[in-house]
Amino acid sequence: MTETTTLWRPTGPRELDLVRASGWRAWPPRLPDQPIFYPVLNEEYAVMIARDWNVPASGVGYVTRFHVDRAFAARYPVRQVGGRDILELWVPAEELDEFNRHIVGPIEVVHEFRPPERAA
Repeated sequence: MTETTTLWRPTGPRELDLVRASGWRAWPPRLPDQPIFYPVLNEEYAVMIARDWNVPASGVGYVTRFHVDRAFAARYPVRQVGGRDILELWVPAEELDEFNRHIVGPIEVVHEFRPPERAA
């Protein structure tokens, strides 16, 4: 049995639609201004991004969880991009197809965030 690493990815509705179209098996290619794909290493950081960035930007934010072959994932550097627990795995955009081939099982939505309801 393959040992895996669990990763999370905060995402908006457009990216999630593309993941859904893949059968929940792959991340879409990066846009020209996105040189890296950066899933995160802990759920709390993914929640913060989805709730605080994706919701204001697109009206909804999702946190996804997925598993990647641990030996394969080890080739990519872990970057600390803020506090002690603000960790991302940096995958060059040109290697995303290969990265997708090492996802084990489906990509799952584990949280959904929307703007708070306003009182009338």
